[in-house]
Amino acid sequence: MYRVRVPLKAALVALFVGLPLGGAAAETVFSKSFTYFSIGGRTAAELDKALAAAGPVMTSTGARHPGATRIKFGGTITYVSRGGRCAIGTARVTLNTRIILPRWKYRKQAGRDLALVWDTLASDIKRHEERHAEIARNHARQMEKAFLALKPEADCERMQAKVARTSTTEVERHDKDQARFDRTEAANFDRRMIRLLQYRLEGLKGGR
Repeated sequence: MYRVRVPLKAALVALFVGLPLGGAAAETVFSKSFTYFSIGGRTAAELDKALAAAGPVMTSTGARHPGATRIKFGGTITYVSRGGRCAIGTARVTLNTRIILPRWKYRKQAGRDLALVWDTLASDIKRHEERHAEIARNHARQMEKAFLALKPEADCERMQAKVARTSTTEVERHDKDQARFDRTEAANFDRRMIRLLQYRLEGLKGGR
């Protein structure tokens, strides 16, 4: 059986920007898009090399990966006077995720066995990156709740400093959850691929 060994890690770009003293509705705003990179290769070994050579680069390590999820947090926070103190008025967190996936240009010409391996791997890469986007969405909601829960400060300068600390803490929690997910996925990769391939093979047999 062809055995694929690829690190399925997301490239995380986490940045909280824009904290003006203006009016903005309190709501979490999500956007998600997909982009693809093309790879060649006529054999399993060539496919493996193509993924390693053409996959998106993870900025923190400089390494290439078969898939990635670019994540960017943003948003706005407003401040109001409450009882002579500066308090959070509204908080809106925005999240942009861009999922980058491989597309094999010779898929239609592939033999059954190699096509099966590719379809299984490509599906798993997509599932993995979608999960990264979901983790980011969950944390965007949590960030918003954390900002709204902040207690008033004596002045808005101190309140802004508290918001900055909170955003740093929440982004760090997000990054740790993403890294934990990657470690779990990497540890189970071989077992998961074997199970998925067996499932697809049984499906093909059942469809005869």
